[in-house]
Amino acid sequence: MMIAEGLKSAWWLIVALGVLVTIHELGHYLAARWCGVKVLRFSVGFGRPLWMRKDRHGTEWAIAMLPLGGYVRMLGEHDLVDRKTEVSEAERAQSHDHKPVGQRMLISFAGPFANLVLCVALLWLMFVIGRPDYAPVVGEAQGIAASAGLQRGDTLLSVGDRATPTWTEASMALLTSAIDRGRVPVEIRTAGGLETRRTLDFSRLPAGNDLGNAIEHIGIVPRHQLQVPVVETVAPGSAADGVLRPGDRILAVGGTPLAYWDELPPLVARLGQAGGGPVEIERDGARRTVTLAPRLGQRPKQAGGGEAWLLGIAAPREVGKAPKDALLRYGPLQAVPAAFRETWYQLGELGGMFKRAFDGRLAVKDTVSGPIGIARAANAYAKNGLAWYISLLALLSLSLGVLNLLPVPVLDGGHLLYYLIELLKGRPLSDRAMAAGQYVGLALLLGLMGLAFFNDLQGLIR
Repeated sequence: MMIAEGLKSAWWLIVALGVLVTIHELGHYLAARWCGVKVLRFSVGFGRPLWMRKDRHGTEWAIAMLPLGGYVRMLGEHDLVDRKTEVSEAERAQSHDHKPVGQRMLISFAGPFANLVLCVALLWLMFVIGRPDYAPVVGEAQGIAASAGLQRGDTLLSVGDRATPTWTEASMALLTSAIDRGRVPVEIRTAGGLETRRTLDFSRLPAGNDLGNAIEHIGIVPRHQLQVPVVETVAPGSAADGVLRPGDRILAVGGTPLAYWDELPPLVARLGQAGGGPVEIERDGARRTVTLAPRLGQRPKQAGGGEAWLLGIAAPREVGKAPKDALLRYGPLQAVPAAFRETWYQLGELGGMFKRAFDGRLAVKDTVSGPIGIARAANAYAKNGLAWYISLLALLSLSLGVLNLLPVPVLDGGHLLYYLIELLKGRPLSDRAMAAGQYVGLALLLGLMGLAFFNDLQGLIR
């Protein structure tokens, strides 16, 4: 089972990287061609080519053995191995390094820009297809949420300035607010249909920058995570023995309907104090009523212990997945501004995440993820359907574009930094300075990759 899941994760990672890297390098390629630069090779992946074809412009199109990246090689372009490629006089007009600095900046910027365009396009497609999700309905309110007045059945309409049409938007907005430890207004619709506002005070959260700790203390259990009262086991000799069966769903106790397991204990206690009464159940699709008389006994330690009225039944150990009851979808025209809004919002969230990591509000282990973490996420999103996988591709594309714009030599942002210095100085940096910068950039990149792998391994262990 684990091997099969690992293979699926690897497959979806390869698909994701193939799409994202191809579009990124295509941005460089198109900009280079537009500026009149000859492209020698367009490769998806590194290492020995598995497939190659040369077009009429002399560009080699290749798919290589290691599908974890890609590159575009241009005539006369500086690189770490051969920093000064000689070109003939006839080829100077098509040489990368002989182009004006503005054109070289455009070529470097085109890759990240292509990822940004891809993000918008994928989000548009996701909105048009429609992403099935859960309604942002409160199932149980505890701690901070309960203190703010949230109750079961409340629907979250917005958190701060973020509209929350589904639980995904609501949970991410709540999590961001919790990390920032501020007071955030929440627009809700109560179970009775009244629209009102509550304020969640996350300044009361305990100290620390652990993401799991913040999630735990928000205090909202969504409705779809509550257990429906379906009997898993019946204890021999108990009050329910011979009356209830595994698979029975309890609909009402003593005439009071219930929807979730946590509503059962007080109803059973009231039934026990009355000496017994009717219990309505659903069995094999048919509704029926049975009579039960709860007995006093000791509750299990995991349920808190102590004496209580008991039927002798147990809930499933694992909570089953509730059917999705919301759909995030727009028409083709409405999806255009929605895709731009979502891209802008996610761009702000990405920048905020880096800022929180640097100032210590967010643990580094919750910020950087490597190929294992991305592969697991890709597999999980793919299981939820096409729209979910497309949404992940969009976020990964945005992240790839932003990461490549960091002013680190070896990345596109490092090249842009070199060109900016060239503009200010009036001449290019020396080969020695550029080589030193590239080695520093490689060291930083390897350090980041090492941190990502370390976080991946920690995640697997957890």
